Amino acid sequence: MNTNILSLSGKVALITGAGQGIGRQIALHFAAYGADGIVVNDYVLERAEAVADEVRQAGGKAVAVQADVTNLDSVKAMVARADAEYGRIDVLVNNAGSAGANPSPDARKPFWEAGPYAWNSFIGVNFYGVIHCTSACIPGMIERKRGRIVTIISDAGRMGDSGLEIYAGAKAGAAGFMRAVARTLGRHMITANCVSISATLTPNIEQRLMADPERFKKMMEKYIIRRPGRPEDVANMVLYLASEASSWITGQTYPVNGGYQLSL
Repeated sequence: MNTNILSLSGKVALITGAGQGIGRQIALHFAAYGADGIVVNDYVLERAEAVADEVRQAGGKAVAVQADVTNLDSVKAMVARADAEYGRIDVLVNNAGSAGANPSPDARKPFWEAGPYAWNSFIGVNFYGVIHCTSACIPGMIERKRGRIVTIISDAGRMGDSGLEIYAGAKAGAAGFMRAVARTLGRHMITANCVSISATLTPNIEQRLMADPERFKKMMEKYIIRRPGRPEDVANMVLYLASEASSWITGQTYPVNGGYQLSL
């Protein structure tokens, strides 16, 4: 019997958006806990390759795969590559997301003025990306009668944030989708859960927050634990939900947010 219930020995994981930030840390966590293989996905291949190299240098096994999660054909090709490399995907982490770091100029307008082009920059990654990756991985999980799906959402989706209406709606949609997926796939021993995050020091967020120290100070006053999140804070929860320790947990959303928003 494996005495480490968090061990991922015997499991292969696909992590989307893993070329930096939270996704990178999840990949390193999974490697440290013995995953048999890690598919490191990113829209930018060079970033994915750099993280895959880190995993291998740490003694893990990894392959870098470029794919655009907003494109179903691209996602299917990525899953086929993972199957060719490792024969299966046991754990899917829907980490790829966008809060508008490089939005359409119209995205700065009120959403009712911005229009579909700006909306799609949020909906494509944060909602359709989750649907595409989940749908591509489900058939293999059903065949093997096991699987873990973990989706990263945002407290904007749980509570709503002014100025982030489309992003919040996309993240809330992803959470609702995961709850329905959990009900549909539970009989196949597949779990589906979400991790909801708030201000976490990914490269983009760190750059934006640290550029305005006064804004950063005021923001931290809203947190019970008065520091921003770190990628490892999120990776710890994702590891738990990917492991056998969470085998009787599904359809849930776990906030990892320093107490920014509380949950019953």
